[in-house]
Amino acid sequence: MSSTSVKRRPAVWAVTTIAILFGLLTIKSGGSVLFIDGEARVQAGNYLPFVLWFNFMAGFAYLIVGVGLWREERWAAWLAILIAVATLAVFALFALHILDGGSYEQRTVIAMSARSLIWTLIATFAWKSLLKKSTA
Repeated sequence: MSSTSVKRRPAVWAVTTIAILFGLLTIKSGGSVLFIDGEARVQAGNYLPFVLWFNFMAGFAYLIVGVGLWREERWAAWLAILIAVATLAVFALFALHILDGGSYEQRTVIAMSARSLIWTLIATFAWKSLLKKSTA
């Protein structure tokens, strides 16, 4: 359904915008901590490198999903589902780190909760819009 003349539903506009903006912000914030030795790194505090690297790299996948959802490509639904599952897995590993007494920042708990919720919602939207309708 990759035609540029297709009229898109408002929900597709909204979800695409969220995925792309979320991706851009994730890449910017993660990249600032990872690659610039400055205020962003100091402000990050007790971050876990594996969580930061996952989120940074996932930011690029967010952009790809945004484009795929815009084009209403089935593969974008599968990638959104993969992102949601991977985010929940990283969040679970992060929780184990906390339960083991590891240092962390409360804002990371909040950010991972938000990421998990947002990507579960995007994956659900993508599944219903692109996968479920094509099998019905």
